[in-house]
Amino acid sequence: MNIEWAALGQVFGVSLVVTVGIVGLFTVGIVGTSRKPRQEGGAAVASAPGVGARAGAVVAFALCAAAVSYGIYLIVAG
Repeated sequence: MNIEWAALGQVFGVSLVVTVGIVGLFTVGIVGTSRKPRQEGGAAVASAPGVGARAGAVVAFALCAAAVSYGIYLIVAG
C-alpha cells in the first residue's frame, strides 16, 4: 500500500478552502437578509434590509447552491 501524501495534502487544502468559501458566502447571505435594528426615539425598531443587501444575499445563496450542485454532480457522475 502506497499513500501519495502530496495528493492527500492537496485534496485537504482544496477541501478546506472550498468549505470556508461556501460557509463565508452563506454567512454573507444570512447577513444580507437579516433585519437591522435602527434607533427611533428611545427604542430600537427592526427594519427590513435594503434592495442592494437583498440582491447580494440572493447572489450569495445562488453561488452556494451552484457550488453544492456541482459537488453533487461530481459525485454522481463518477
